[in-house]
Amino acid sequence: MKPTDLRGILHYIPQFRDKVFIIAIDGAVVGDDNFPNLLLDIAVLRSLSIQIVIVHGAGHQIKLLSEELGKPYSNWDGTGITDAQTLRLAMLGANAVTHEILEGLSANNLRGAQSNAIEAVPLGIIKGVDYQHTGKVHQVDVDMLRTLLDKGVVPVLPPLGFDGNGHTYRINSDAVAIEVARALGAVKLMLITTRNGLEVDGKLLAQLTVVELAQLLKTSADKLPPDSLSKAQHALRASESGIPRVHIINGQVDEGLLAEVFSNEGIGTLIYANEYQGIRQAMRKDIRHIFALIKPSILGDQLLKRSRASIEKHINEYFVFEIDDNIVGCVAITPYPADKKAELACLQVNPAHEHRGIGTKLAVRAESVAKDLGMETIFCLSTQAFTFFQHKLGYREGTVSDLPAARREKYEQSHRNSKILWKPVSGHSTNGAPTREPLVAATT
Repeated sequence: MKPTDLRGILHYIPQFRDKVFIIAIDGAVVGDDNFPNLLLDIAVLRSLSIQIVIVHGAGHQIKLLSEELGKPYSNWDGTGITDAQTLRLAMLGANAVTHEILEGLSANNLRGAQSNAIEAVPLGIIKGVDYQHTGKVHQVDVDMLRTLLDKGVVPVLPPLGFDGNGHTYRINSDAVAIEVARALGAVKLMLITTRNGLEVDGKLLAQLTVVELAQLLKTSADKLPPDSLSKAQHALRASESGIPRVHIINGQVDEGLLAEVFSNEGIGTLIYANEYQGIRQAMRKDIRHIFALIKPSILGDQLLKRSRASIEKHINEYFVFEIDDNIVGCVAITPYPADKKAELACLQVNPAHEHRGIGTKLAVRAESVAKDLGMETIFCLSTQAFTFFQHKLGYREGTVSDLPAARREKYEQSHRNSKILWKPVSGHSTNGAPTREPLVAATT
């Protein structure tokens, strides 16, 4: 399936609608022939009600300007010393990139605005070295950015920061992107570069957990090119700051941004937090807590009636979500091996912990378990929560014939008239490429 296939994109819309993506674009990407296509991809994201903030670099442009002036310079990424002349080149280069981005947004019928939302302070003197006009982010004006986003305007942030005394500082653009993503609660940080992602010994790393990335930097940092090393370090910092998904992709690939967002395989490197850290398989000691959790929904006819004895009998099928050692959610997964189908059942979240994505995480874990068990399809029965499964999780409405024979008989005997919902088990790659973990887990 092409990433631009509308049916494929529609599957992801409920997950990302009204969420914030931070698009961090290297200056070299802005100067590439594919840049207009990248802006078109951004226009597609905006058309799907995804809120976009663009942060851009200018190292490539500063390098070109310095070469024109015959001034040798090596601080391309804004982390070294910035003297007065280099700062002037940085402002010239950054303003040129900002203008090109705003011009490109206009060409795609998008409104954009340059913002001075980054308050900066000097990086200062480190080990006796004065970094002069190099700065670091002190504060992000969230209200300003939110106002622009609420009005449908794409904020465009240069690699510059400002203080209250009329001073300008050069800042690494990825560092700006991280602080903006953290301040706005972004669900994705896209680092757009001229490399395919993180590669070790020529092999692309399609996905890494935060723990795996930290281990890579600890043991194999020398195997990464210098610019990739910087991206990896910033990606780790972003993930540790609470940003659930960080992507490193090649901005020179046509439709690359859409392919990364709207497919499990993607084109670059995905760094993600461990979504399942609060989920574990249920134990006998949990039976009382599970029954207490689901009892109100059983009385409200939202869940099928279950007794403590039945929960105990099938306890190996249950998973629970814990917060501070308290069970706040549960789900059961019942396999039907002969039919290669599994049932997601008894999905329940404590009302005090609703709207935090816990239900989605439990449902995704159920899909993962079904896949590990060799199932090809997962289904559920619902009388009141069917819109959640359809709109948030991509389930389709089915018929009685979609149920395994053993489950069909119980369904007909219950007389609950539940809607039958099903979907293929996620995570199967159709082209042999590495498969990403389900993206839905980080977006609701």
